[in-house]
Amino acid sequence: MNGFNTPHQPTMLDNGPVSREQTQRLLDRRAVAAGQIKPADRYTIADRLEEQASRFAQRPFLIYAEQRLSYAEVDARANQMAHVFHARGLRPGDVCAIALENRPEFFFSWFGLAKLGVVAAFINTQVSGRALAHAVVSTAAKAMVVGEECLNNLLSTEGLPDVPWLLMPDAENPASEALRARADTGFAAQVAAAPRTAFARDLRAEVPAESPAMLIFTSGTTGLPKAAIYSHMRWLSIGDVMEVTLEGGTEDVFYCCLPLYHGAAATSVTATALRVGASIVVRRKFSVREFWKDIRDHRISIFQYIGEICRYLLNQPVVDGEREHSLRCLLGAGLTPETWQRWVERFGPVRILEGWGATEANTSLINLDNQPGSCGRVPFWNKTNMRLVRYDVESDSHPRDEHGFYRLCEVGEVGEGMALIVDHPQIGGGRFEGYTSAQATESKIRRNVFSQGDAYWSSGDLLRYDENGYFYFVDRIGDTYRWKSENVSTQEVADALGDFPGLELINIYGVQVPGHEGRAGMAAVLMQEGRHFDPEAFYALTEARLPRYAAPVFVRVSAAADLTSTFKLRKVDLQRQGYAPTAFNDPLYIRDESSRSYQPYSEELLDRIGLQPFALTPQA
Repeated sequence: MNGFNTPHQPTMLDNGPVSREQTQRLLDRRAVAAGQIKPADRYTIADRLEEQASRFAQRPFLIYAEQRLSYAEVDARANQMAHVFHARGLRPGDVCAIALENRPEFFFSWFGLAKLGVVAAFINTQVSGRALAHAVVSTAAKAMVVGEECLNNLLSTEGLPDVPWLLMPDAENPASEALRARADTGFAAQVAAAPRTAFARDLRAEVPAESPAMLIFTSGTTGLPKAAIYSHMRWLSIGDVMEVTLEGGTEDVFYCCLPLYHGAAATSVTATALRVGASIVVRRKFSVREFWKDIRDHRISIFQYIGEICRYLLNQPVVDGEREHSLRCLLGAGLTPETWQRWVERFGPVRILEGWGATEANTSLINLDNQPGSCGRVPFWNKTNMRLVRYDVESDSHPRDEHGFYRLCEVGEVGEGMALIVDHPQIGGGRFEGYTSAQATESKIRRNVFSQGDAYWSSGDLLRYDENGYFYFVDRIGDTYRWKSENVSTQEVADALGDFPGLELINIYGVQVPGHEGRAGMAAVLMQEGRHFDPEAFYALTEARLPRYAAPVFVRVSAAADLTSTFKLRKVDLQRQGYAPTAFNDPLYIRDESSRSYQPYSEELLDRIGLQPFALTPQA
């Protein structure tokens, strides 16, 4: 595989090697837990909430700022929402969108909808414009719960469907009366006056576990974000599986600082905490300054991370008593081997469960052995539906054998992760639940992979594994790159910036950054003859059109277009050259938030924004 660095590949743990059999025994326990709920069971998220609200009535479920909301209280608030949603005409199978930041009202709305068998569509609170309009339209939502903090995004977006906006007030971010005028401001008062008694289960009595519970948006390799379908069965099974994985209990406290509209916080954290009767400390957004204070104040034991957050924390000055905390486990993705080692050395030997998967995935990997740098292990291939198939990055194709079938990777080879799609009425594991769009669903399926008639989910991720079966994430295939826990479509960024004054061509791609998971965005721009690149104006356009995570970190002002023989923008060579100024003569700029502009490249500025110089690799 040309163009990729070989990832670090440790094969021994501090306490010695873990046998394949030992790892498999843990994976087998997870598999048993995953199979407890069957597709046809009449059992939903609402049923589990009500069971646990009865079982753990006075135990704290949600902790938000000064609020401590018990299981019984959260259930009662959800009942109020359910009564009002029903009065507003929502019924089983309908979709209601939720545009709320991390706060208790998100959970009340979500669980209230579940009590009716209504599907909750989680809307990214950072987007506006075309991406937001597409998200709402693609869900076919009949209503939308909108927080005051999101009103401006909605009102600045054209093309939204004409559905009721049910306003949830936000004392921390109150909107102006002009903004509030568009929404149904009477909704909150109606909820407050609604009964707290349980909404009759009859309405959802025939909703099977395999039916959709949520729509969670995920970016694919091309196009606008797609709404992935998440069933009640799959969500509940995550809680069942993570209960045995974490050996969790009522004394555990989870930290929720990742956005609830993403899969991780709304699935692993919430499903597991609810399953074991634990508490969730909810924070609007991650704060590097408040992180350790929150951990100590609330005695948080389990934290779901992304690699970038761990790096931020490591970049803070060392203080006395750092290893004196309550964390016993981290779970997440994107932790580089270097960051992993530094974290354990600095903050202590917590258990780290690095994993690999996707919101829509029908398989996953998890590192149960604390093996630094690995995202999971396959001890025995006959125990998993996951396969690693050969992939040629230059031709964007999968090499085939003499029979026309895909070829499996050997130890050390980089390939794409795929998983056999299991389609059985009594088995939930291995199903590919797909997207709201049938076309998008089909685009992620590869057929006749290893035999005629088979079907596999295509992850779009490149991985490799070592001789002990430990897997290591390498990169994303194609034009989507991952930065700051978000997938960024190069085409969307190019479309957003394509009318920059004086622009001839723009080429967006991701470049590797030493010490970081994923890739940073880079734009190669070609200006029209006689026009000059205006870095301040370019910055302003990115601010107006893009979420911060999607804005290019680097800009290269090219003297000529780099096109293939078929007039497609070339990216492979540009990615290899990255942001190494010695690799080309073009002017190079770095995004600088402090000056609200793009400034000429300097290592001083690079260091100030927390990035290292680019590691230029030899021409392959």
